Amino acid sequence: MIKNLSTLKLWQKKIVISIYDAGIVLISYFLSFSIRFGELVPDIFTFKFFPYYTIVHFITCLSCLYFNGLYRGIWRFSSTPDLIRVIKGALSGTVMSMVLLFLFFRLEQIPRSFSIINFLLLVMGLGGGRFIYRLWHDSKTMKNKYHTSGVEFEKVIIIGAGSGGEQLVREMIQNPNILLEPVGFIDDDLSKKGRTIRGIKVLGTSEIIPDLVEKQGVKQAFIAIPSASSSQIRNIVERFKGFNIEIKTLPRMKDIIHGRVEFSQLRRVGPEDLLGRESVDLDIQSLKSMISEKIVLITGAGGSIGRELCRQVCQLSPKFLIALDQTELFIYELEQELIEAFPSQNIIYKIADVRNLEKMESIFLNYTPNVVFHAAAYKHVPIMEFNPLESIQTNIYGTKIVASLSRKYDIEKFVLVSTDKAINPTNVMGTTKRIAEMVCLDLQNDSFKTKFMIVRFGNVLGSSGSVIPLFKKQIEKGGPITVTHKEIKRYFMSIPEATQLVIQAGALGEGGEIFVLKMGDPVKIYDLAKQMILLSGLKLGEDIDIEITGIRPGEKLFEELFYDSENTKSTEHPKILISKTSVLSDNFKAKLDYLLNLPPNTSVEDVKKSLKEVVEEYSPSEPVGNIENNFNEKLM
Repeated sequence: MIKNLSTLKLWQKKIVISIYDAGIVLISYFLSFSIRFGELVPDIFTFKFFPYYTIVHFITCLSCLYFNGLYRGIWRFSSTPDLIRVIKGALSGTVMSMVLLFLFFRLEQIPRSFSIINFLLLVMGLGGGRFIYRLWHDSKTMKNKYHTSGVEFEKVIIIGAGSGGEQLVREMIQNPNILLEPVGFIDDDLSKKGRTIRGIKVLGTSEIIPDLVEKQGVKQAFIAIPSASSSQIRNIVERFKGFNIEIKTLPRMKDIIHGRVEFSQLRRVGPEDLLGRESVDLDIQSLKSMISEKIVLITGAGGSIGRELCRQVCQLSPKFLIALDQTELFIYELEQELIEAFPSQNIIYKIADVRNLEKMESIFLNYTPNVVFHAAAYKHVPIMEFNPLESIQTNIYGTKIVASLSRKYDIEKFVLVSTDKAINPTNVMGTTKRIAEMVCLDLQNDSFKTKFMIVRFGNVLGSSGSVIPLFKKQIEKGGPITVTHKEIKRYFMSIPEATQLVIQAGALGEGGEIFVLKMGDPVKIYDLAKQMILLSGLKLGEDIDIEITGIRPGEKLFEELFYDSENTKSTEHPKILISKTSVLSDNFKAKLDYLLNLPPNTSVEDVKKSLKEVVEEYSPSEPVGNIENNFNEKLM
């Protein structure tokens, strides 16, 4: 065999491969008779028609191999599809040869078992040669890259000795631009220990990771398990504690295009991987009946939740999407993203303030939406403690305007995006969101057509203002990471999961419900900070510190999802609960009007007192007025 086919020109390669295949066809043909008759030179070789048999069989087999695409593949990349082509070509060649020999010569002197033996020998010869060449080429490529190139490579371990790991190793070996050397596989399947994949050995389970990193000088680790759960990833990451190792992972299987793993898909393990949960199963039919060919309005479309709502809604083929936000930059960024992702979708981008009644009514008049997702809100807890009137105007009055217009123009469904901070609130933001819920429940009592629904959930991963982006910035600056309290806990959910469940809840709702998303187990923020330090390859106390800063205004240690007085029950979806809350007080509207008409110069203390008049459960986390008093003291 020529040492390296890759050095030949294309026409030269085809000649060499054709000669090889022709030789295999002839050898298999003669050997089949020898095996069948048990003689090296059987009598049939002297039969008068035997030369004609040979010519017919030779031409037929080579023609069938050609028409079955055997010469489209590249030997050094031979794989299962090439083997299938070999089998098809050998089978069709053998069958066609036997048919022609029967038509012309009635298969005189040719035993029936010849065809079976010949087929098997063809597959072994044609397929075996290609795969032996590939094994030889891979071995030579690895030797040339890692042992004779003189280049220094970073050592890598692959966690997961499956198809994903195999594809990563293959690309590392074959791509000269990837300066990484795989030292071994790690897999918790004990039956794989000691086996090799592309010459790389499965060294053992994840328990040996610390010793392996120390002895081999490993610098990177790749988690090649697209189906890995967040708990599995956490356990793997924990094994690297104390080492300055860069840990990367493949995306989840549903995000891998055509099931093929590529090196470029690797990304650094992030907190989203550690906190992520099982994928959401949706009732697509009910979602389509709610969204498809409907006009959908999304307020707060430029925010984290609103933007993802736009993406999810566009996938359900609405007639029109109206994306509304008051910030020009957010709308511009959203427009650029959606034009690229959904070029054929009809989208109207509106810059408007939900507190502007005239502007909002003009939008309802001109576009007559069928479904409204109201995500516009002020959400930053400490900032709203300093700006309670703005929180009231946006979170309450803005909701009242959009919800009232939805009832006035007979919108089919209105979905309010709420928060777990609305339960037993200790801050202005949570209290105003609770009142926004009450506004929607009150409107539902007077609505015959519009169905009002509320969806509560906790923190979302990666949203603007959340702790994860903050921690990332602090780590990049060298620390310290600031945590308000060592015992503070929060629920977390990914933005796509939260928005998918918001839409699903909207499809389930019949009006007047408060839906609560199952958030899993709460996470200690202090533990999250330690995990992010570990992912960054740093050591707590040596490279970076965690500083406890104390509870901020309006913050509490633990968020709840229900009031004690609320009765909950399950829904058709396992991740969505429904809450039946108590009836609103008779003077709710009067208290609401008073709150919405507070003068601009009302003190923070008086605003909080007015909020408590509406939401009795509201209990500020610090004495009322302390914020302004502290500020005044600093001015003196």
